[in-house]
Amino acid sequence: MVSGLLAAGGMASAGPAAAEDLPQHQGGATATLDGLTTFDRAVLHDGGRRHELPAGMFEMTVDGGGRLKTYCVDIHNPTQEQARYLETPWEQTSLGANGAAGKIRWILQHSYPQVDDLTALAERAGSGPLTERTAAAGTQVAIWRYSDGAEVEAVDPAAEQLADWLEKEAEDVQEPRASLSLEPNAVSGKAGGRLGPITVRTDADRVTVTPPADSAASGVIVTDEAGSPVSTAVDGSRLYFDVPDGATDGSAALSLQATTSVPVGRAFSGVTKSQTQILAGSSRSSVSATATATWAEQGPIPALTARKNCAGGGIDITATNKGDEKFTFTLQGLEHAIAPGETRTVTVPVPEDQAYDFTITGPGGFSKNFKGVLDCKTTGSAVPVPEEPAPQPSAFSAGGTGIDDNLAATGASGATPVIAGAAIGLVVVGGAVMLFVRRRKAPSAPTTED
Repeated sequence: MVSGLLAAGGMASAGPAAAEDLPQHQGGATATLDGLTTFDRAVLHDGGRRHELPAGMFEMTVDGGGRLKTYCVDIHNPTQEQARYLETPWEQTSLGANGAAGKIRWILQHSYPQVDDLTALAERAGSGPLTERTAAAGTQVAIWRYSDGAEVEAVDPAAEQLADWLEKEAEDVQEPRASLSLEPNAVSGKAGGRLGPITVRTDADRVTVTPPADSAASGVIVTDEAGSPVSTAVDGSRLYFDVPDGATDGSAALSLQATTSVPVGRAFSGVTKSQTQILAGSSRSSVSATATATWAEQGPIPALTARKNCAGGGIDITATNKGDEKFTFTLQGLEHAIAPGETRTVTVPVPEDQAYDFTITGPGGFSKNFKGVLDCKTTGSAVPVPEEPAPQPSAFSAGGTGIDDNLAATGASGATPVIAGAAIGLVVVGGAVMLFVRRRKAPSAPTTED
């Protein structure tokens, strides 16, 4: 079996992207950043210097319908104009290693906009009158103190009192469930049986199951554990691809959709390098997830999934082989052979803040592409902070203190090409790979598997 390691490259632009240009996604909401909409001023003390910057709440537009309100959790990292974002588990962001992440969620649950009675909020905080702008600023300041350990204060006295109260009262609460995800999102096996299970995880009451687009022609159907065709699912449902005996070697995908309010506290990470966000509020929004199945009569039959491994500093590629021959590939100069029936995870090292883009191919036209940006840490004070802010903040601002000479401009700016260029120049350091395995030899005669 022949394997190879080839350099590949490419990074999606910071602007809107087609769905097929998005990186791997465990499921949930995908959205486009509209900008900072409700904000006031704050002061950051960094390295003995004092810097004024906007602090407040962003809004995003959800693919398929819906609106999100978010705060940022990386004060020094800029946002990019019209950046694309994916709902992401805490462990795949800087929140995963932050012992105070649960306190940030408490702040979100007990402040604006979840608490929209600003008079009542001001009374509880003992802050004096609050407006939407100062309530948003105070909330963001409190979050920054936990997300970045930043020495930051609100300019408005009432907003500062709110921030102090939120910081003092915050308690540790658990990460919210995903709006929608599938575990795993890829399965494989021999034709003539059911491939799975795929477990549905969702905060929605019910989700719609859409079978493979060519199911009528291929005969592949999606079933429950009893083998009955399904069109809907709930949290905990176990789904299967039922592939008829004698089906031509191939693959298929199912999709799940729901309309629900994304749980407060869910993280959103950028498709490209852009300030990580945490959800403060959601309208009824569209969420989705997909899963694929690959089948064959004989030879290696791989299923591959990928997820960010922030603790390990890379991307975990999990390979499962449901065939009757080993599946062999090379990563970082090391050969990996997945025996029939075996599952193994290989971590591909990727430097922090860098883009990755790699494709694994196999027999019968099998191909899987994984791409994104490894963004697992807050930037800290590594990004230089200018001495004076511009008179007016950008419409795409909040934190992001390393853009040109404008502390406020964390959206469209002269730094955007620099950031994109640096990412492209360092695409997949030690990691952009294309893996080839030999074509499966044609079977001498079809076989039937139970």
